[in-house]
Amino acid sequence: MILRTVIRLPISAKQKKILAFPYTNFDALIADGAIRSGKTVFMMVGFVDDAMRRYNNQRFGICGKTVDSTVKNLIMPYIGLTYAKDKYRIQWKRTDKILVISDGRHENIFEVFGGKDESSFSLIQGRTLAGVLLDEVALQPRSFVEQACARCSVDGSKLWFNCNPASPQHWFYKEWVCQPKKHNAIRLHFLLEDNPSLSQRIIDRYKSMYTGVFYNRYILGEWCVAEGLVYDFGEENIVDEIPKNGEYYISIDYGTMNPFSAGLWCVLGDKAVRIKEYYYNGREKAVQRTDEDYCDSVEELAKGYNIRQVIVDPSAASFKASLRKRGYKTRDANNDVLDGIRRTAVYLKNGNIKIHRSCADSIAEFGLYRWDDKATADTVIKENDHAMDEIRYFCNTIMKNKVSKPSNYTPIFM
Repeated sequence: MILRTVIRLPISAKQKKILAFPYTNFDALIADGAIRSGKTVFMMVGFVDDAMRRYNNQRFGICGKTVDSTVKNLIMPYIGLTYAKDKYRIQWKRTDKILVISDGRHENIFEVFGGKDESSFSLIQGRTLAGVLLDEVALQPRSFVEQACARCSVDGSKLWFNCNPASPQHWFYKEWVCQPKKHNAIRLHFLLEDNPSLSQRIIDRYKSMYTGVFYNRYILGEWCVAEGLVYDFGEENIVDEIPKNGEYYISIDYGTMNPFSAGLWCVLGDKAVRIKEYYYNGREKAVQRTDEDYCDSVEELAKGYNIRQVIVDPSAASFKASLRKRGYKTRDANNDVLDGIRRTAVYLKNGNIKIHRSCADSIAEFGLYRWDDKATADTVIKENDHAMDEIRYFCNTIMKNKVSKPSNYTPIFM
């Protein structure tokens, strides 16, 4: 009966254990490990099937970092499964973020929640749930996760957790992963090879995409400390030729006494080259520049190029206004630090971005930009990071829409 749940999908021994979890005496399931290892789809299938088998007229929670990411990563893929469409009548109420599922005898409600910050716990407070699925639980605040668990007061309710690894100092690792018996939980640790739907070619592709801490976590499935240099940057990331044509963008990290860094990028297809840069350290030079002074420098950097957009630190309101007065189209950068670092690391590894040898200040920062290994969470040392910030802005705002996704792709950037 369990195997018929995913009859149209190949299934591994660990994926079978996900589907078998509701038939055990465990109260919680923890599925952690590598990306693309087949955790999410089987957890969603098992979660819904268990709810529809055991309950009627109950409410369940489906949680992720944000509502949008949860809808994208869980709800829409589930609705698209032939198995789900054949077995259930499914209504997705987009405005209310509610999934109503019925099988003719039972009907239950699955409500989507986002746990993006410490205030999110209030969104789920007051609910009475018969079970909860927490996707990418390591990205959600402890207060939200614990509130979601506390809402599961219906007799027999179960907790379903999945995540990719983070720091071994992470609260979820220490409280749940390392102590499953404390919570009457079963832990299943996944590797890429535990997903039989991935060909060896796709597995090799994913293994070639990551380096450093990201390789250890996303490929090896290890809970490890982020330490040392943030980026694996070397001669292979530097070019001596400037592309003859393409789309041109400028990325900027604004600073007055702190350094001001701007990079001019030429984008052609899914490749980009940082062809020029401007870098000014007001503290070192003991002369503070004005917004207009910086606009003059940006105009000099842009001379001879048709600039499509200037990607700017979202907090630099007055500077953006000055740029717009001069006719530049500005765009607020996506300033998610960790997602931006992950994406930048992948693009460096795969050759999607290159740095021209003349960009000496950004090249120097690549060799100095380090993780703070004394921090309990993934944190970079806030030194030698201004070119790094605006390169991250560029990758996380422009290049993420230029670089094609590999086949068999599931988003890991929330």
